[in-house]
Amino acid sequence: MKILRLILMIMPIFLLGQLMAEERVQGRRSLVLENDKARLILDIAGGSIPEFRFIDSELNPLNWGRRNAGDQPNSMGHFLCCDRWGPPSHAEGKNGMPYHGEASKVVWKVLKDVETTHAGIHAQMAADLPLAGLTIDRSVTLASSSAFFYISETITNKNKLGRIFNIVQHPTIGPPFLDENCVVDANGRKGFSQDGLMPNPEQPEFIWPSAITKEGQRISMRRMSDKEEPSVTSFVIDEDLGWAIASNGKRGLLFGYVWKRSDYPWFNHWWKLKDGKPYARGLEFGSTGLHQPFSVLARKREIFGRQLFEHLDTGKKTTKGYACFLAKVPEDFMGVEKLSIEGDSLLIVERAKDRPRSIKIETEGLLQ
Repeated sequence: MKILRLILMIMPIFLLGQLMAEERVQGRRSLVLENDKARLILDIAGGSIPEFRFIDSELNPLNWGRRNAGDQPNSMGHFLCCDRWGPPSHAEGKNGMPYHGEASKVVWKVLKDVETTHAGIHAQMAADLPLAGLTIDRSVTLASSSAFFYISETITNKNKLGRIFNIVQHPTIGPPFLDENCVVDANGRKGFSQDGLMPNPEQPEFIWPSAITKEGQRISMRRMSDKEEPSVTSFVIDEDLGWAIASNGKRGLLFGYVWKRSDYPWFNHWWKLKDGKPYARGLEFGSTGLHQPFSVLARKREIFGRQLFEHLDTGKKTTKGYACFLAKVPEDFMGVEKLSIEGDSLLIVERAKDRPRSIKIETEGLLQ
């Protein structure tokens, strides 16, 4: 009887803690992390990151997808593709496996409320992927006084057998940040279009920022034009750190990602027009560069010497991480030439012939 009374006393406290762990943002259950510089929102129904912006501005680079009110899982802004990137097989689809896997199709659990720690503003959430037999534990920390956050995700195989899988981060930028003046720079190297045919989809190959259309025309992918072809392209990362950065001098904003190549060896890009104007650009990075079911990946195995999937044994886990950041830039900013880590700072060097400017973003030790 005493135990029952204790349970009845504890339950309201537990439920209150769960309610306090979230807010309603545009009618959706959300975790909100804020410092004096930036605001970061994580959606609970689907695990997306639909908003990251400066406190003194409404300009949100991740303004993409349907941010409808309600509790239905939805893919918005930056969402996670896991256990796959792209389509299931026909048989898997009939059994309920969705495109890009289940991570953005399930409701996530809040494991730890938003709290201020010595490392920054912190929260934890998790997702169970029932068909895949995987769990994802996500830890997110917004720096205490910088527009910089770091996320680590631990994937655990709950199946009784080992399995192959993929994990791809799927951030997509949209208007008004994305317009004709927006430039995307990255350190991807050798790449190919997803329009290529088996058994050699990597032909023809090209080097970022170049791509080759179906007609054989070589184009630059730094700026969007009046065409959206090739639609999806993939590039290997050769340096220890991979990075992708979108900048818009007219809007005064730079937005980007940095990650370890050992975690995510591929940079995947896609773009879309609407009514002839830039509508979406995907700055994706992950464990694969081939947008196909596992049966195709298993036959192909690798492209440009990079594996197209990972294996996770039963009961084992793997942890991967990435960082995201914002910076204000002048109107005549030309784009990004390179990114490096200097102590507790990111150093971004402008892509300019004469007197390139540098931008320093404090990481507060979150990125080692």
